[in-house]
Order: sequence, then structure tokens, then C-alpha cells
Amino acid sequence: MLDKVFPKIHSEGYKFLAIAIIATFFLYLFSTFLGLIGLVLSIWVYYFFRDPERISINDENYLTSPADGEVLMVHEVDGPKELGLEDKKFTKISIFMNVFDCHVNRTPCDGKISEILYKPGKFLNASLDKASEDNERNYYKITNSHGEEVIVVQIAGLIARRIVCESSKDQQLQQGDRIGMIRFGSRADVYFENYQSLVKVGQKTIAGETLLAKR
Repeated sequence: MLDKVFPKIHSEGYKFLAIAIIATFFLYLFSTFLGLIGLVLSIWVYYFFRDPERISINDENYLTSPADGEVLMVHEVDGPKELGLEDKKFTKISIFMNVFDCHVNRTPCDGKISEILYKPGKFLNASLDKASEDNERNYYKITNSHGEEVIVVQIAGLIARRIVCESSKDQQLQQGDRIGMIRFGSRADVYFENYQSLVKVGQKTIAGETLLAKR
């Protein structure tokens, strides 16, 4: 129960939390009201960088969500041209993370990371469709046990200015393992073949736990 109220935080959050606490202290010296605002912001920073444990289904017949958030779209598209997959058809699910969602991203399946590709870009609102092609983003190509490619893309948003990658090429992953995070509001796309989508637009997801698709 205590872990739910006071979850551990991601290592990226410590410096931001320290800055928020120090700022709150100085604001309080000027005004109690400003100090209270600083306290609220410090609490928000703590919860933004929360990194709770998640329990995945651990079943290769399912894909789990790579992010907490809301499903923006589910449709068939060409694969990412950045990875040379533009001639293949994939189902693409986009998940928007607002500033109150947990921003730690996880792998939707067991597999080996065969490629990681970072692309600099703009900082459009992550809920816009153009964000998938224009914004700063990081691609993970994961080869599952069936030899199929599952692609996860971290996309920076209007406020987010830093994608944190915690994985490496050739790393072996288990479903639900952490692969990285994005700071302050963003989006995650997942591309896959040979699975049937289980979610719909507007549905809320939990990284590592919500079932996105079934073989």
C-alpha cells in the first residue's frame, strides 16, 4: 500500500525534484503562498517521475502497452521509413502520455533489440498525427521469438525535450522490461504484424500490463 502512495522514482527525476525543493524553500522565504505553489509543483515533479513496478502477462501471444496514457489511433500503415520498413504493412497503435501519466516506457514483448535509431526533430503537440514523423523520436526495433519485428517509437512532445534511452542494441528483453522514458508529456507508437488489436481509441493504458494485441 505504501508503494502505491509513495512509489519509487526514476533516476532521471532526482535532480528535478532537488531543484523543485530548493526553489520551494526560497519561494517560502518570500511568501507563504508562493511556497505552497512550490510545494504543489514539487509533489507533481515527484509523481511525474514515478517508476512503479508492473506485472506483465509474460505470454508471447500478447503484446502489452509500451506506455501509460490514452490510445489516440489504431490503424494500418506502412512501416517506418527510417528503419527501411516502408514497403511492409503494420498495425500502428499510438498512445498519448499527458503530464500526469507515468512516463517510463516498456517493451511490449520478449525479444532482442536489433536496432535503436535516434532522430532529432521538432516539438509539436504529441497528440497530433504529424508528431510521428516530425518530432524528436527514438526507434526500437525488437525481434520477437517468432522472428517478427515489433517497433516501439518514443516521441517527444510540446513540452518534452529529452528522450532517455535505457537500452542497447542486441539487448535481450522480457515483456514489460523498461526501455527508457520521456520527460514531460509525450507519445509512444508501436508497430506490429500478425497480431489483432485489442484496444480502441480513447482507452486508457498501463505500461507493461494493458493487453494491446493478441496473436
